[in-house]
Amino acid sequence: MEGLIQPRGILSLPAKPTGAKSLLLQPSHGLLKQRLSTRNLPPLSISSNGHAKFQSFHPNPLKISTSHKDRNRGFICKAEAAAAAGEGDLTVTPKVFGVEVTTLKKIIPLGLMFFCILFNYTILRDTKDVLVVTAKGSSAEIIPFLKTWVNLPMAIGFMLLYTKLSNVLSKKALFYTVIIPFIAYFGAFGFVMYPLSNLIHPEALADKLLSTLGPRFMGPLAIMRIWSFCLFYVMAELWGSVVVSVLFWGFANQITTVDEAKKFYPLFGLGANVALIFSGRTVKYFSNMRKNLGPGVDGWAVSLKAMMSIVVGMGLAICFLYWWVNRYVPLPTRSKKKKAKPQMGTMESLKFLVSSPYIRDLATLVVAYGISINLVEVTWKSKLKAQFPSPNEYSAFMGDFSTCTGIATFTMMLLSQYVFDKYGWGVAAKITPTVLLLTGVAFFSLILFGGPFAPLVAKLGMTPLLAAVYVGALQNIFSKSAKYSLFDPCKEMAYIPLDEDTKVKGKAAIDVVCNPLGKSGGALIQQFMILTFGSLASSTPYLGVILLGIVTAWLAAAKSLEGQFNALMSEEELEKEMERASSLKIPVVSQEDAAPGESASQLPETSSPTSI
Repeated sequence: MEGLIQPRGILSLPAKPTGAKSLLLQPSHGLLKQRLSTRNLPPLSISSNGHAKFQSFHPNPLKISTSHKDRNRGFICKAEAAAAAGEGDLTVTPKVFGVEVTTLKKIIPLGLMFFCILFNYTILRDTKDVLVVTAKGSSAEIIPFLKTWVNLPMAIGFMLLYTKLSNVLSKKALFYTVIIPFIAYFGAFGFVMYPLSNLIHPEALADKLLSTLGPRFMGPLAIMRIWSFCLFYVMAELWGSVVVSVLFWGFANQITTVDEAKKFYPLFGLGANVALIFSGRTVKYFSNMRKNLGPGVDGWAVSLKAMMSIVVGMGLAICFLYWWVNRYVPLPTRSKKKKAKPQMGTMESLKFLVSSPYIRDLATLVVAYGISINLVEVTWKSKLKAQFPSPNEYSAFMGDFSTCTGIATFTMMLLSQYVFDKYGWGVAAKITPTVLLLTGVAFFSLILFGGPFAPLVAKLGMTPLLAAVYVGALQNIFSKSAKYSLFDPCKEMAYIPLDEDTKVKGKAAIDVVCNPLGKSGGALIQQFMILTFGSLASSTPYLGVILLGIVTAWLAAAKSLEGQFNALMSEEELEKEMERASSLKIPVVSQEDAAPGESASQLPETSSPTSI
């Protein structure tokens, strides 16, 4: 008995210990009978260092009752034994460059998916503006109307449909149901709709209405005049909201843990921004190719067929990667103690999301970014249109812009992991609004106070207009690189600790509706300012003040969300610890009902597994 270790940790002991004498007089009871029947097998004890020791069992020949304290020293602490056994069962997990192979099987396909998705998005984003701005009977004035009256309603409609489908389809079926129509549409546009645009566009009707209503309705009428181009514009915008934000990040959140997200989410963008660099070169290549085609050849049609073929190929690669990960990569274990959410209808889902402070703060971040970047970007695009009126020149500049954005974002991605590790989620979430505010102030200052800088700009070989174009490009490059490297990973990490119902419907509401809502909100603000002050240039000082207010609200929401995110993560870790503890079984001594005439101090002992 002395050879056995004294137990450590939590151990439930019988309330009424039994004397050793009575146990030896009643060898038919429980554990003692088993020990006596196998005298030649010494009992196993676990030492404090986790190694097994064998001690022989010597019955008490004098049948002298030992004290409760001495007898308890013979109990084996199963908790310590389980811990030691767990150490012995640990297997070495194969690693590559210090990363587990299982993790790499998730991270590498996700990085490739993100590469393909953003390669497509860059081509679509650079093409959509050229289509609607340079089309006959259209101009840059169409963009605010598109964002407000076409893009936003379609985004809301998609969100309602997606919410409904999420209740009836599996995650895999939902993914394919959403992405395949995008792939089919872009292929059909390049090979069918654009070549037939002269036949399907009601130009005669639009000209008649324009002559009747007047030139102030040119923007709304242009939407009807070039409706297939406008549909392409909206589908390209939805690709960024739906495929990037909802499908990809929703899938990434499903198969990664928070620790993996902190380490690898910023790195997902490395491959993605290599895609930006290559896609920017692709756009510029096709822009230059149009100039070398012979007369009478529609260079735009040739370029669109080539680029839409690439988009379709990348889309099919995305589907294959999604299938492969679902087939060969195990999903991480989540806490099972999340609140069970009942099935809700569309309106109930919207009310639930609006009532959540966590979702409201996330929505504020997304809407604030959309408004802020739109306030600066539209002003910059007006200067860009003035500097590069030709579609070829405009498209070539946008290709260079995308390449520079990819390089800047790639560099920011390398620094972002250090920011997350050193300063945490809260600081990382506040960097993007700070960068956007500082660069926005520089851009607006150059526009408002460009006169004093004119001599300096002339010495650099630039006109004030070209200088404004370059400064605005730098502002957009730094803002977008901060968004891709820090803002997007922070936003996606915030979804991870949420329950599945809130995660799916919250992402649909925020990423599909709030993103275009922010852009439309910025467009509405600019329309109001133009109508009030007569021109965009006259309203520039007020736009700067509005930008300051929006960024302030953005920073306040980020601070509020930081506290809620940290609280949810602490709760998640606590629940996981409790689940791990409950899975350990500890044998404790339980007391049975005493036989008639038997004293409580002489109850037999049996081993009974009990969960902590």
